[in-house]
Amino acid sequence: MKSAQWARLVLMGLSMVTGGCTMTSQPGPLFEKSSDVGTVQHAGKTSYEAQTGTYTLTGSGANIWGTEDAFHFAWKRVSGDLRLQARVTFAGTSEEPHRKAGWMIRAGLASDDPYADVAVHGNGLVSLQYRRSKGAETEQVAAVTTSPTQVRLERTANVYSLWVTDAEGKVEPVGAVSFELPDEVYVGLFVCAHNPDEQETARFADLQLSNRVPEPGEKRVTESTLETVDIETGRRSLVYRAEAHFEAPNWSRDGGYFLFNQGGRIYRLASGESEPVVLNTGDATRCNNDHGLSPDGKWLAISNSPKDQSLIYVVPSDGGQPRQITKDGPSYWHGWSPDGSTLAYCAERQGNYDIYTIPVAGGKERRLTTADGLDDGPDYAPDGKFIYINSERTGVMQIWRISPDGKTQEQVTSDKAHADWFPHPSPDGRWLAFLSYDPSVQGHPPNQEVLVRLLATDGGEARILAHLFGGQGTINVPSWSPDSARFAFVSYRQILPGW
Repeated sequence: MKSAQWARLVLMGLSMVTGGCTMTSQPGPLFEKSSDVGTVQHAGKTSYEAQTGTYTLTGSGANIWGTEDAFHFAWKRVSGDLRLQARVTFAGTSEEPHRKAGWMIRAGLASDDPYADVAVHGNGLVSLQYRRSKGAETEQVAAVTTSPTQVRLERTANVYSLWVTDAEGKVEPVGAVSFELPDEVYVGLFVCAHNPDEQETARFADLQLSNRVPEPGEKRVTESTLETVDIETGRRSLVYRAEAHFEAPNWSRDGGYFLFNQGGRIYRLASGESEPVVLNTGDATRCNNDHGLSPDGKWLAISNSPKDQSLIYVVPSDGGQPRQITKDGPSYWHGWSPDGSTLAYCAERQGNYDIYTIPVAGGKERRLTTADGLDDGPDYAPDGKFIYINSERTGVMQIWRISPDGKTQEQVTSDKAHADWFPHPSPDGRWLAFLSYDPSVQGHPPNQEVLVRLLATDGGEARILAHLFGGQGTINVPSWSPDSARFAFVSYRQILPGW
């Protein structure tokens, strides 16, 4: 496809009429061929009903998992960005919980080729499955919602993301991963029996397959999405999405609005509103993504660069002229003390980044850390007994907690499989949310595959709240709901304009 316009085919329907497909068949208008991938005991088939636009696939195969796959596949070769959507149901009386059907984007037709798919299981589980490279182990991100009415898989550059639609018609993000597949890929529908001695049948209705190839010289733009996640259920909700680069959400103390920064300004998005409005911050118009509301909600701390270095200011939360707090820079705000009297921040002094505090009323800053390397992201526990930070003093960035005077410093996370950033304790003091990178990633750059993880403050293992594409700007600042039930963050994609 040479045009930047979308190529889109929508097929609607409920059932099948005819059957039979081989490697050289032409199964309906949407796919080039259908074939069995890997070793199967029973040849599969693909059927298409023109009147209703429904595809039906019957296939065998032991699994789509591990390092090799075996399944039946109806496919076409497509280049560029992709959007794939369908309603997937199983036919017959089988009770096999691990049978799978869905959309797949695949590098090739070998059993061990890399791929990404949306797999609807016989027991209702839906997951984003993927193999990053040839012969690698399969990984997955499981949806919280089971047996959704529709599933959607998208490829945007090298980011693969999954959405589901629940019975009420609400679209929920599931997760996103990033790895490379060829520009031209095999795209289509699949079914896998899981029991190699049997066959399973799946029906695919309300199909949408859209693809777009960028025109020469066309540049991608950042799409930002403000989301919340329920920490008990893991369900994610879309709040606001735009073809713009915005960052670092704060949740207001009464839960009535969000703040985030975009283009040097602070924006306010009220609950129920579709578009944000610029908050008046006076002559502070070069704000970065380090900002947050005071415990009483009356003041907003901002980090603004009037010249070349970031300095910290406070401004009335409903807008007004800022008052400068720090005289030296760069200084980046991160936390308010529970009584609202003190600000905690990261600052570079004499070539080293450390944690400092300063009275809101003005005065001298106090240095709390002296370790070599970067100490960052200070946020107070709600009882004021600790300040949580991230520090690379042990080699890999991990979460620490320090006393407000800096005399006591304790490591909280020691998981070398992740580099952990920006710890945020919940208002009730029970939880700690933070951002995790692969440890090979240096710093906290944007456009990375990252995790939002949750850890109980009284100990235990961290668990994953969200898989996403993000990093810098995702959760730099406190973003808990007032009731400690939900957490807000921003995810990103690099999209072609109009995606």
